[in-house]
Amino acid sequence: MNIKIKSSKKITIAHISSQMAPFSKTGGMADVVNALLRKQSQFGNKVIAITPGYGFIRNQNLGWKTIVKSLSVKIGEEEYSFAVKESMLFNNVKVYFICNYKLFGSHKIYGTGFDGLRFYFFNLAALQLMRHLNFAPDIMHCHCWHAGLTPNFIKKSKFFANSAAVFTIHNLIFQGPKNWWEVPPEKIDSGKKSLPGSKEKIEYINFTKRGILYADAINTVSERHAKEILTAKFGQGLEKILQKRKEDVYGIINGIDYKVHNPLIDKHIYHKYDWDSLRNKKKNKLKLQKEFGLTKDENIPMLGFSNRLSEEKGVLLLQKTIHILLKLNLQIVIISDNYGNKEYVKFFKKIARQHPDKFLIYIKKPFPEDMESKMFAASDMFLMPSSFEPCGISQMKSLRYGSIPIVHKTGGLSDTIIDFNPRKNRGNGFVFSSYNKEEFLMAIARALENYKYPKIWEYLTWRGMKESFSWKLPAKKYLALYKIAIKKRLLK
Repeated sequence: MNIKIKSSKKITIAHISSQMAPFSKTGGMADVVNALLRKQSQFGNKVIAITPGYGFIRNQNLGWKTIVKSLSVKIGEEEYSFAVKESMLFNNVKVYFICNYKLFGSHKIYGTGFDGLRFYFFNLAALQLMRHLNFAPDIMHCHCWHAGLTPNFIKKSKFFANSAAVFTIHNLIFQGPKNWWEVPPEKIDSGKKSLPGSKEKIEYINFTKRGILYADAINTVSERHAKEILTAKFGQGLEKILQKRKEDVYGIINGIDYKVHNPLIDKHIYHKYDWDSLRNKKKNKLKLQKEFGLTKDENIPMLGFSNRLSEEKGVLLLQKTIHILLKLNLQIVIISDNYGNKEYVKFFKKIARQHPDKFLIYIKKPFPEDMESKMFAASDMFLMPSSFEPCGISQMKSLRYGSIPIVHKTGGLSDTIIDFNPRKNRGNGFVFSSYNKEEFLMAIARALENYKYPKIWEYLTWRGMKESFSWKLPAKKYLALYKIAIKKRLLK
């Protein structure tokens, strides 16, 4: 459904998220939460965020302070206590960290083997904290499956009777601690029964299904993908539930925070630049080549990739074509964390050993944002061949850094990247429609052919850098969506 922007009335908002830049990150959701908080607070709304206090966050210089030494929630017959620490973001947004060493003391965000219990607890703890603060916000903005139980928990709450829940689907493939397609039929969560209290049964809860069933409004992160998830191809087994609630399903494209992702002010890159000083972009390429032992030549086309090493992100296509690509005069730089498929990591590390002058893979946990910036600044093209992509923000980042995206036509990639036509001088990237290695290679070949013409390429880069995907309009659309959710809540 379309969202009409009307009222400018100020509201109170609580964002509940498993990750949030700059504190914790495995993907774009962390950037989205950070940027949305900033823009909503700039509009004069009272905004807070609640996120887990992971073990690795303790090593960051947050200037945080303990505001609550001990609160507790009960799960089944067991009681779980937690402390709450507070940090300020943008000078006026309070971020609250739920700290329980047993559940969140490790250096892992996900993949502990008991993620169901961890995030079941997190949802309860976030609500308990708000009760302690006597803060019943107008909106609880619940991000992805990790916060998907909150709309369920507040459904019959007197304290939160006037709090509406918005559930954002950042990636529908992730629905809970178990892969949804691997759950035995007899253990599938219908979403309609009371939530279980036993640790074993918690691991089979479908958090996303419950978020969809009980939220007042649902959105995903592009208009195209909001339509896609209503189909069997993209619905990940939840399309029938989504179809029943299609009047409450919206699409809002993400934005980019240009106070963070901007080569003119980025402290991580070797040489700062903008669209009027593109010579310095070449210097970034030479510096990265020298630092990591790649052949030092500013004219060699460099292709970047920054994402999880998973099939969803198109890594299978890259794996199938890598030996063909490395026969060409080009370089490839991959930036990732350690949350992807271990077989892909092993494969690409072997490729890096075989082609140290042409291929670089840089993996670090938590996600190495400094190296991502260096890659964007150094690369000429950016690979994003995702099999599906709810929105994607990496392609928007790459444009601002003058790295031209090569993308599969799906979801938010289709909403943001237009195939370049040099005759009509139209487009901002190279797009392939069918998800196969032949079309992927063809898109790369077209990009490389255009790269041979410096004037065409420089203009394409210059124009891409000047495009704006700011958060101003998306943030206003979220505020309008909140008003819709509040109305729906009050009518129930």
